[in-house]
Amino acid sequence: MSKAASRLKNMKKSVEKIKHGHIRTNIPAGLASAGPPLGPVLGQRGINIAAFCKDFNEKTKDIKEGIPLPTKVFVNPDRSYELIIHKPPVVYYLKQAAGIQKAALKGGDEIAGMVTLKHVYEIAKIKQEDPPLQIKPLQQICEMICGTARSCGIKVVKSLDAKEYSEFLEKRKQFVEEVQKELQEKKEVKMLRTG
Repeated sequence: MSKAASRLKNMKKSVEKIKHGHIRTNIPAGLASAGPPLGPVLGQRGINIAAFCKDFNEKTKDIKEGIPLPTKVFVNPDRSYELIIHKPPVVYYLKQAAGIQKAALKGGDEIAGMVTLKHVYEIAKIKQEDPPLQIKPLQQICEMICGTARSCGIKVVKSLDAKEYSEFLEKRKQFVEEVQKELQEKKEVKMLRTG
């Protein structure tokens, strides 16, 4: 092997050692812990898990505990890291605005909740602060949020009547309970067949 080829081979090995990439995950605000799924992923990259959890929890102490936060962790070759925390996902904001716990259960034309255009605009203003969306115009972010709402079964309307919407939510609650009861019965039947 020539000297140039061996040098190139050594350079490739050193470059491969440097590549650590980044980790994308959703971590609940203030609840980062060394247990799965976060601990093993960080451990594979050689990051001090206890220090990471302490750092993350310190940075998210001002946010309500338990809110899912999309997080990017860029790992350096010296096992240090750079932590970028985004705003909560659009689905979280849509559910909060609609006052629901679960999105559409069956899909199709099922309506799980409703939000107004004003809600969509306010969510877009918040999400515009995230680094990937800073360069996008507000109208495009609003269209993205409307698409997400449609896929979750949340209907976007111009205005809502509080009384009618509360009645809708009561009917929806009964529907969700019925569907969950059906699913539980199916699960029990399946367990009996396999047992």
